[in-house]
This record gives sequence, structure tokens and C-alpha cells, in this order.
Amino acid sequence: MRRTEPWEPKAITAPAPEGRPNESTRVAIRYDSSMSNTYCSSLFHCVFSTKERRKNIAPDVQARLWAYIGGVAREHEMKALAVGGMEDHVHILLSLSAPTSVADAMRDIKSASSRWMKETCALRDFEWQGGYGAFSIGFAQTSVTIAYIAGQQDHHRNRDFQAEFIAILEKHRIGYDPRYVWG
Repeated sequence: MRRTEPWEPKAITAPAPEGRPNESTRVAIRYDSSMSNTYCSSLFHCVFSTKERRKNIAPDVQARLWAYIGGVAREHEMKALAVGGMEDHVHILLSLSAPTSVADAMRDIKSASSRWMKETCALRDFEWQGGYGAFSIGFAQTSVTIAYIAGQQDHHRNRDFQAEFIAILEKHRIGYDPRYVWG
């Protein structure tokens, strides 16, 4: 029998469990081996509104603001897979790096974009609401979520942001008290 090095996995052939027709092969891996890198898939559909849901993200500013938000995400080692919204709110599909929390991501994006709106668009009183929604999604929902974010104009022909946000909370089975959702 060939000698295996301590770092090599060793194949062990054993009879298959009862009811299985073939032999099974297991691979033995040393317990003291470690992963050399960190791998993380953290996808979040993030939603937040302007303060008091004021409609002060003008349509002619939106594309520039969405692009700016994507740049802020990149600068903070996140990926904005989609950014979109309306005059009173933003949707972002974010892929977060392992050390980045949702709270840190939202703080960085909201503070930088608020400053950008004040300086670039001369909206001195521009503010985002204090809170946000962050809803985890699986990789399989990526394309559906991107399409949802891209279709904001269509979605809001029939319902406002408040109804949309409540629907998202309910879809994700997040309990809420209607008295405190809007501050």
C-alpha cells in the first residue's frame, strides 16, 4: 500500500449502508487542516426611504445617484448588483464581503449618498430615513430581485412605497407594529 503524506486526503472504501447497492467511498481529511481563505455569499435586498418619504430624488438625478451608490459600495468592498428606486426610496441588491455587516453597509451608503445629494444636487435639507430594510436572499433569487429593482417604475403605478415595504416585510415574515414602521 502506498504511504500517504499527512496533507493528502486518503480514500477509504467501505461497504455501502444497508439498502444501497454499491460500495461507498469516503475521503478522510486531517482534522488539523484549515481553510486558507474565507468564502462568503451574503446577498441582501436593501430598501430605504428619504426622510418623511419626501419625493426629492428627481427623475433626472436618479441614474446618477444609483451609479454613485454603486461606487460607494465598491469603495467599501461590497458589490451593488442592482440599484434603483423612485423619487422617495431606493432598492439595492448588495453582495457583502465577509467582514462587512449590513449595518455598516447601510451607514456607509446612506451617509455618502446623502452628502452627495446635498453637495451635487444642492439639496441642503436632503436626508434618508433613520432605518432601513435588509432582506437576505439566496443566490437563486438574484435575477428575480434584479428584475424587481429594475421594474420600480411599473411597480409604483399601482402602489406606493409604504404598501410595497409592508408587502416585503410580510413576504419575509418579519413581524412589525404598524405604529412604528414609519417613525
